[in-house]
Amino acid sequence: MNRFLQFLRDELTPFPGRTNVTLRCVASAVIVIVISMTLQAPFLALSLLVTFFATQSNVVITRITGILFLAGTTLALSSTILLLKFTFDYPLLRIVFASLILFCCVYAMRVFQLGIVFFIGAIVTIYVQSLVDVAPNAEALIRGILWVWVSVCYPIALTLIINTLLLPAEPRHQLRQMLVSKLTVVQARLGALLGCASGPRSITALDVEGTTTALQKLLRFTAMRGRRDEIAEARDLATVTTVSNLYVAASNLRQPSSVSKTVGDRVRILHEACGALADAIGKDEPFSIAEARSDCAVRSTSTAGLPWALVAMDRALLELDAFTAAQGNAMNKSPRQPVLAADAFSNPVYAEFALKTSLAVLVCYLFYNSTDWQGAHTVMLTCLIVAQPSLGASSRRSLLRFWGAAIGSLLALFEIVFILPRIDGIVALIVNVLPVLLIGAWVAAGSERISYAGVQIWFTFSLAFLEQFTPTSDLTEIRDRMVGIFLGIVIATFVQMSLWPEGEAALLRRRLSASLLSTARLLQSLGHPTVAEDSPDIGKQRMAAWAALNDCEGMLLRVALEPTWREGEEERVALRANSVLVAAREFLLAADALRSAIDVAGDRIPTPLSDAARDFASSAGSAIMAYATGLEEPTPCARPPKLTAPKAYLVGSGLEEGAEGNVAELRAEVNRVLQAVSGLPEWVGEAGSRVPGLPASVRAQ
Repeated sequence: MNRFLQFLRDELTPFPGRTNVTLRCVASAVIVIVISMTLQAPFLALSLLVTFFATQSNVVITRITGILFLAGTTLALSSTILLLKFTFDYPLLRIVFASLILFCCVYAMRVFQLGIVFFIGAIVTIYVQSLVDVAPNAEALIRGILWVWVSVCYPIALTLIINTLLLPAEPRHQLRQMLVSKLTVVQARLGALLGCASGPRSITALDVEGTTTALQKLLRFTAMRGRRDEIAEARDLATVTTVSNLYVAASNLRQPSSVSKTVGDRVRILHEACGALADAIGKDEPFSIAEARSDCAVRSTSTAGLPWALVAMDRALLELDAFTAAQGNAMNKSPRQPVLAADAFSNPVYAEFALKTSLAVLVCYLFYNSTDWQGAHTVMLTCLIVAQPSLGASSRRSLLRFWGAAIGSLLALFEIVFILPRIDGIVALIVNVLPVLLIGAWVAAGSERISYAGVQIWFTFSLAFLEQFTPTSDLTEIRDRMVGIFLGIVIATFVQMSLWPEGEAALLRRRLSASLLSTARLLQSLGHPTVAEDSPDIGKQRMAAWAALNDCEGMLLRVALEPTWREGEEERVALRANSVLVAAREFLLAADALRSAIDVAGDRIPTPLSDAARDFASSAGSAIMAYATGLEEPTPCARPPKLTAPKAYLVGSGLEEGAEGNVAELRAEVNRVLQAVSGLPEWVGEAGSRVPGLPASVRAQ
């Protein structure tokens, strides 16, 4: 229970941008309610659902989503009308062709990058089949389909206008806000060293991972906005890289027992430099270290007696100051995502997924028609909505749909019984639905772990409370929809577990293995001093490693929810994977810290000690690489590496003046690597670890 309450507390906590998304969503929804109620446009619940889906975190995603919804709806309804023209009087033929269209749409959802277009097509195909059975004649059916198009298209156009004119969330502005907020954290950490501020909470590996991934996403959205030249985009990339490096270095700052004058001066100047960088970002100006400060510590190459984290901050700022457009453009090149999966026509997983999803929908359609239970039409839609590329993702979607619908139904029941009899106008209606709208929008603006529940809360509430233009007292529809959702979840889950179950446990191991290999290569490169320590390739590898760990975390959450016939298996897999993930985060931070500590020590420590540290880094990289290779095997055989510190060389004899601190830091970072490696669990064999025909594309769908 405590874990659940902590989960809710974490997911419902405000974060930058959440209020903005909520307000834009509420404003669009209120205007849609007023227009639809005034003009008596049908399918108000569908219009509100589209509004929720189209309102995204920034203008770029909102426009892309809106355009895709418009294209998908138009194509789907046109195809449906064409299908009905030839099959309206032939039910068997209509069902056969509708099943083929459904199969093709679900197949395309998996193999195309723009799968949302085909998802809309599948939804429309299923929904129209329920309309055919209740329509009195063909003309009424076609009118209903055309009204569906109107009810989808006008809210999208309205949402795009609202998101452009009212509180527009530009990705570049969001990027600048986040960069400034992270620099504020860095300044707080520096101020704590001088006793100028109360010590902020420590920056964990999870914080570094989340920050790095979020900055990468915002940088990509900024580039997609398409309003800046290549030089500006390159400068953005260099700034993001610098702030990421400063944040990582700040996470490794330790509070010393006493601060020397040299360290204190360097901390003060770094604090001012971070403030200057934040001002430059806020004003959207290039950052440069003033010539008047050419004698300051930021431009100094002396590292005597300085913690390596402070020196790493110096170098990050100097690299940004010396940045050139050509270097930034070289770093900014990234491969484009293919529109079609490389194994679209050779991998049987896609066809199996489409077949079992279509089978579940047809079983529900048979139940729907056999029982003549019109209120339970949600049983068919649920089978498609909860169909996800993996069992874990499907389980999460099912839970969010059920509990979101349950909360929305209870709120609608309360409104109908106690509030609706006292409503006498549109203003009173808006005032009463506004709290529910705010709740749904706030939840929908959260992370992917709860966002779909917010959509379901509002959609289910609007179906029961706003679908009619006159007060309703029929409570059986609320019950019927919930029964349909529950049965759809049960049938879809049973089919997915029984036919070609698509778990992600094996793919998770491969992802974890790839993440460990990336970090191991960073350590191994320390054994080759000729490699430029701060080259763009090293920076790209570090960012890629953090992004890979973030993907692994999302996949781990899905694996933990996978239903299975073998009790306890997924729990064991999730426990092992979580141990590897925690160790990998710490290992990546420790590897970066050891790299910086060796680089800062330089020639100020004896050559045997420096060589021993580099040899240890290379050995640690090789050991982790061997563990990762064993983890990647079809039947895993990964045992914790056995590493020992180079104690024979990590001693403080024959050192230059002031180098004792460098040796102590070097010792501490070596022990940190050892501690991170010791956290890797033994992973030898597991039942059901093989998933045949894993897709070649590992992108999240």
